[in-house]
Amino acid sequence: MLTLKAAGLLDVDTGEIIRPGILRIDGDRIVGIGGEPEGEVIDLGDQILMPGLMDMEVNLLMGGRGEKPVYSTVQDDPPLRMLRAVGNSRRTLRAGFTTVRNLGLFVKTGGYLLDVALGKAIDAGWVDGPRIVPAGHAITPTGGHLDPTMFAAFAPGVLELTIEEGIANGIDEVRKAVRYQIKHGAQLIKVCVSGGVMSHTGLPGAQHYSDEELRAIVDEAHRRGLKVASHTHGADAVRSAVAAGIDCIEHGFLIDDDAIDQMVQNGTFLVPTTRLADAMDISHAPADLQAKAAEMFPKARTSVLAAYKAGVKIAVGTDAPAIPHGKNADELVALVDRGMPPLAVIQAATINAAELIDVDDRGRLAEGLLADIIAVPGDPTEDITVTQNVRFVMKGGKVYVNN
Repeated sequence: MLTLKAAGLLDVDTGEIIRPGILRIDGDRIVGIGGEPEGEVIDLGDQILMPGLMDMEVNLLMGGRGEKPVYSTVQDDPPLRMLRAVGNSRRTLRAGFTTVRNLGLFVKTGGYLLDVALGKAIDAGWVDGPRIVPAGHAITPTGGHLDPTMFAAFAPGVLELTIEEGIANGIDEVRKAVRYQIKHGAQLIKVCVSGGVMSHTGLPGAQHYSDEELRAIVDEAHRRGLKVASHTHGADAVRSAVAAGIDCIEHGFLIDDDAIDQMVQNGTFLVPTTRLADAMDISHAPADLQAKAAEMFPKARTSVLAAYKAGVKIAVGTDAPAIPHGKNADELVALVDRGMPPLAVIQAATINAAELIDVDDRGRLAEGLLADIIAVPGDPTEDITVTQNVRFVMKGGKVYVNN
């Protein structure tokens, strides 16, 4: 038995700070709240306990310490990417993010699902990192967003990817691509429905897959019990994604009121990744990409608040390394800056995220739930920036940070 003792603990449903904060841990679970400490006591002083945070869009196999978030599609082989991911995973966990969705490789791997392997290594205790919900390879059409031959403007025949690596066209191929990801351990499917900011795909809001292809992807995933997340910016593309039954819109920078209404009616989640509109360095990008960013980033700063006010379900995601790994809490601060209440932002990173990934064993501090717990130096409902200064991290009853 282990007891965590702090000044208070946050009830993420009500926003109440319960004082003092007493949590009893047995194995990997919370077994008691309040009352007298039992067993070993970790005294965290005047800190506030809260559930481990969740990031619903990361790319742990890209970026890393001491480098700008570039995508080294040519230089990096799969072993080097895995070594990158070890450091990125550790930084993410130490920042207080105990669960993440890794949303889709778009690199040459020979068909290996590297994020699935990374999750297994973390679960086995070989390396430190968050719990991973892996998507395997992102599914995209030839020349679509996250086709690396388009992403990096490669010549024909350079670094062409296979169906197994996510490049799929037509009903039969997209079904095969989804089936392959599921066969090798993907726990959700990532699809590119529209263009993006930092790829040479034309208009960022233009829809890339046909409605029929989108329905086939969703059908394959849903029949196997997996959700579908879609990289989608344009309002028309969002409407098509929602109509196809896609569960979660990533980014959604260009959504309009009608698309928002359809998301509300269908219970479609939004992972807005709004911080990257402030943090992404595009100063060295080609002129056409800088022009797209100049159009989209201001809209990214306003669309999330419109969606929130309309009742869209919001879950936190960073698109790291679009912002650096380990700086994930910057997204929480950005969402408050956009106008969301701090408690709503905390819920987006806890209970909403848990709902998005269909788990009920985390996201709150409650008896019987996983002991995924962090401590921050103050009340996050009053000052969300305390989440950028996590002092204590426990995942599954094991302490990883205690400063």
